[in-house]
Amino acid sequence: MTQPTPIRRVPHHLRTALDLAARGVPVLPLRAGKVPFANCPACLYTSCGGRPNMKTPGACQCPRPCHAWAAATADPATLTGPAWTTAWEQAAAVAYHPGGIGLTVVDLDHADAVTWARRTLPATRTVPTTRGEHWIYQGAMPSANAVRDGVDIKSTMVYARWLGPGTGTMTTLPDTVRELVVKKPSPVRPVTVAVPSGGGECRHRTPAYLERGIAMAEQRIRDAAAGIHATVYRTFLAVLSAHGRCGCLTDAHAARLFAAAQTKGESPRHCADAWTNARTALGM
Repeated sequence: MTQPTPIRRVPHHLRTALDLAARGVPVLPLRAGKVPFANCPACLYTSCGGRPNMKTPGACQCPRPCHAWAAATADPATLTGPAWTTAWEQAAAVAYHPGGIGLTVVDLDHADAVTWARRTLPATRTVPTTRGEHWIYQGAMPSANAVRDGVDIKSTMVYARWLGPGTGTMTTLPDTVRELVVKKPSPVRPVTVAVPSGGGECRHRTPAYLERGIAMAEQRIRDAAAGIHATVYRTFLAVLSAHGRCGCLTDAHAARLFAAAQTKGESPRHCADAWTNARTALGM
């Protein structure tokens, strides 16, 4: 007698992910602690420029789904494929890429932040979280952390946990939210630039050479229309390659580059990671 083929159980979080994907929402699995699965050891997180299905094509050519927000997809074949079989079995939550579907999440991390939002921001769809609320607006923008106490902006190039559809009518992204990033970028994390042991001989004949290089790097970051992670990493790599070994590059120069990156939605952590990765790649 032929034995019946066992029916494979679909993990709960995968069912949720497939339901969202059917509605065009790019999703990915999260480990416990809201940590993404590291799917591609060949690609540095900060050098991944995006994936076409998120409307932000970039440099990443990973053979598997890439890291964090760049792994988010609405393709059911990818979600159920072998690259993520173990991930869905171990997943503790589902995340999605808000900017990939034209949304912005105002992440309110505690009661005081929620009170501030109710006084300051237009009412919109809200989703309760463990400690506060997600306020979801129609419209995408650069993401930023800690725009004020307990308030993060999650939109392009980040992921947010899926905690349910929420309640209320979603409204258009207001200028009051956009201005939180434009007027109040996250503070720049101090950076120390390594100088080669024994000192280095400066090959810059005038201070203007270094100043011109920093100004061009700032402009390159500001002009980036897509693939911000990749642009920031490559720009940091170029600056350190040209100016990082003689001791002329200072914390003030690095702070300018970090500030330019943060106006495009990069967080201080992403800036610091990209800077560290660039130094490591150059053997500094």
